[in-house]
Amino acid sequence: MALTYKIKTFEVEIDDTSKTRVGFTVEDDTDGSIFVIDKLITTGSKTDNAITQEAYTAAQSEVNAWVASRSNIGKTWNPDTSAME
Repeated sequence: MALTYKIKTFEVEIDDTSKTRVGFTVEDDTDGSIFVIDKLITTGSKTDNAITQEAYTAAQSEVNAWVASRSNIGKTWNPDTSAME
């Protein structure tokens, strides 16, 4: 499974101009499933790449949970062996 991260949002937060909202659309290449997530990052004097990297890092626990939640989708349940195949 490979995940592709596309930036869907990159803008100064309206309610707090010291932060940048970075949004990702994460696509699973095995079946085209999509997960969308936004993160608010304190901007400071950081470059766009640094802000994006920080948002990516902050999003990883949610992305990993999404991946884990889909781990059994598409498997076959075999009642004879009481196991997923």
